[in-house]
Amino acid sequence: MFNFIKKQNKTVIESKQAEETEPQIGPKLSDKEVLESEKRYLKGIRRLRDVIAPSSVAISPDYIRIGDWYARSIFVTTFPRYISTGWFEPVIDYSATIDIAQFYYPVDPGIILKQLRNKVGELEAQLIAEAEKGAPRDPLRETALRDIEKLRDDITQGIEHFFQFGQYITVYARSEVELDRLTDRIEGLIASKLVFSRRALYQTEAGFNSTLPLFNDQLNTYLNINTSPIASAFPFVSSELTSDSGVLYGINRHNNSLILFDRFSLQNANTVVFGTSGAGKSYAVKLEVLRSLMMGSDVIIIDPEHEYQHLAEAVGGTFVNISLNSESKINPFDLPTKTPEGTKPSDIIRSAVITLKGLLRIMLGEFTHAEDSLIDRALLEAYAIKDITPTVDLSVAEAPTMRDLQQVLEGMEGGGDLAERLKKYTDGTFSGLLNHPTNVDVNNQLVVFSVRDLEDELRPIAIYTIVTFIWNIVRSELKKRILLIDEAWWLLQKEDSAKFLFALAKRGRKYYLGLTTITQDVNDFLGSAYGQAIVTNSSMQLLMKQSPAGIDMITKVFQLTQGERYLLLESGVGEGIFFAGNKHVAIKIVASYAEDQLITSDPKQLLEIEDAKKEFDDMLMSSGE
Repeated sequence: MFNFIKKQNKTVIESKQAEETEPQIGPKLSDKEVLESEKRYLKGIRRLRDVIAPSSVAISPDYIRIGDWYARSIFVTTFPRYISTGWFEPVIDYSATIDIAQFYYPVDPGIILKQLRNKVGELEAQLIAEAEKGAPRDPLRETALRDIEKLRDDITQGIEHFFQFGQYITVYARSEVELDRLTDRIEGLIASKLVFSRRALYQTEAGFNSTLPLFNDQLNTYLNINTSPIASAFPFVSSELTSDSGVLYGINRHNNSLILFDRFSLQNANTVVFGTSGAGKSYAVKLEVLRSLMMGSDVIIIDPEHEYQHLAEAVGGTFVNISLNSESKINPFDLPTKTPEGTKPSDIIRSAVITLKGLLRIMLGEFTHAEDSLIDRALLEAYAIKDITPTVDLSVAEAPTMRDLQQVLEGMEGGGDLAERLKKYTDGTFSGLLNHPTNVDVNNQLVVFSVRDLEDELRPIAIYTIVTFIWNIVRSELKKRILLIDEAWWLLQKEDSAKFLFALAKRGRKYYLGLTTITQDVNDFLGSAYGQAIVTNSSMQLLMKQSPAGIDMITKVFQLTQGERYLLLESGVGEGIFFAGNKHVAIKIVASYAEDQLITSDPKQLLEIEDAKKEFDDMLMSSGE
């Protein structure tokens, strides 16, 4: 050390000698003048901290003002005896600007064990003294003694460790009023978990600095606590959707747990599925259908593109192709074959008339008030022609057809124009769709109605008719069923069909029916008031990969975080977010090889399956010969 100081002094002396020998340029400045010059020079330099620093900082006892922002810090003071994992999640997910800091300081186990031993001796002495006096037992002291003994055992065995734990929260707002409101809200969320907190009064600057990403704990306000309670405050906790029964929907992408759930255990069994083309919507839904069939549920599907034909044939289901030239026909005038007890025939007929008026609006366009009244009377008369009145047994009645309604309108004053508009569906181009008695057999666990071969103009009409037919079946017999409507936005194009679909979502629960609506046109679906109402009345939602054009509306309706928004934009095929009630998790759809062969929608894979099937058939024929 002495040699180092000696060398330093020698260097200083040599430096001064060099300065004395150098020629002087300009007047010699004093030390004070040199310092002033350096200060003026430094004022002209822009550093990074000058760029990012706020224009002003004002420190008050209760808050700190940073430019146009107000900030206040809160720290946790006490935990309850028992606390659930993820209790801090409501604060983390709260939609506000918040900084959170957690500091962990390990404590030597030997010190803690010594203090706990002293505390045990103190509590035991108090309990013995009170027992000798005949005082009543003290449950609080007895509980504390048991907790301390258990903690001593866990620390000794290495199960638990001890820490000093500091948890600080800084909230930000644009005004003092908003800051007070936000602070009260955050304190309320914390207090709802029986965790107590305080504001950092007269420590606002220390609280603000402690929550900056500088690892600088200036508040120094700690809790003496063991590992388990600290773990419950860990901010990154993934939800789980695993139950004892139900259908396997996929794998939790955060922790690889199974997403096993029974949709009929929720408030309602309705589901909505959103995703872009090719995101894996149909694959995920077909997998649920296949597994629901194994669990004993009946499934009815409206298929716009023949995507479910292979699945129906594989499991022995019924595939019904609805088109102008198809032999399968559905009569929109049909009534339920059975009615619940206490339901009057007049109510059934009235409901059928209202539903048919909605169908006729889709077919013929909007009615005037006079035309609406005329149609109402004509429908009742068409039923009456077939002896369907409030006093007869509806289960054995023969329903009228569209031609019967046309003939009734032709015989009514003012009904000629409506009858003429209806001829297109009775004698014209579209006569093969709605003008025949029903001949479809739906006595099967899986029934698929396909409308692929219909023109776009007829699809909303056909889907509305099919849904009405299914609704009559559902009301006729109470049974666990799932109704799946692919490309449901077709029904939202017209108000009457949208209204009917919404009523189906609301009333299906009473008849043990779960409605599944699938669409890739998110803006069209959620842009409709009925579409948003259907989402509200669906306890389960499956969001898959979204396009940038639709992600804003999805984010608004489902209140997604920025991380969840990014996840939906970047998801791969078969990935997304699964909502069930108040919980939601990131999901990965996973199927076995046998399931994949039945439900795949990949054209390349379907061609390979067809080629393998032909090769197998040829081999069987050759072996038979």
